[in-house]
Amino acid sequence: MIIAPEHISQTIEKAKQGQQLAFSNLLDTYWNEVYSFQLLRTKNEHEAEDITIETFSKAFDKIASYKEAYVFKTWLITISKNLHIDRLRKQKRNANNGMDVSSNREVHNEVLDHAPSAEEVLIHQQNLADLLRELKKLKPAYQQVITLRYFNEMSYAEIALAIGEPVNNIKVKLLRARKLLVELIGNKNTTH
Repeated sequence: MIIAPEHISQTIEKAKQGQQLAFSNLLDTYWNEVYSFQLLRTKNEHEAEDITIETFSKAFDKIASYKEAYVFKTWLITISKNLHIDRLRKQKRNANNGMDVSSNREVHNEVLDHAPSAEEVLIHQQNLADLLRELKKLKPAYQQVITLRYFNEMSYAEIALAIGEPVNNIKVKLLRARKLLVELIGNKNTTH
């Protein structure tokens, strides 16, 4: 759900209290702006999406440090810009050293899973064949996290270990994947 400008502060406060719906609404509201910003910088859809996921992951992890004196969108874009700069520096450093970037990722296992959201319940209630057909329309990275979470019933920490990404990245990918899957299912149901 896209948040009206006058409700942004309230939603941020709810996110600071750990309310998952607030995080989801912030993601929906600012995803396109952060993604577009990165797409202009990277000129690569996959890299722009990865950095956008990392941006929301870091922002949600550090939401308690957000100060009302700053515009939330500007705060997100600043995080995103810094992540891109860090990524470029790492690539340059690794190119000079001949190192593999993926081996340096750290996984945090202490994050607790939460009760299923309304989107999760909807996903579980769909006919399996229809769900799998719609799932195949998602990008492979989104298919993977949905499959690991719902069909293999893995926790966020287990998925993070399996994929080799931080838990917060997994949470953001799942938020995004669920949203896209629900939209695909919704569009299919309205066309019939």
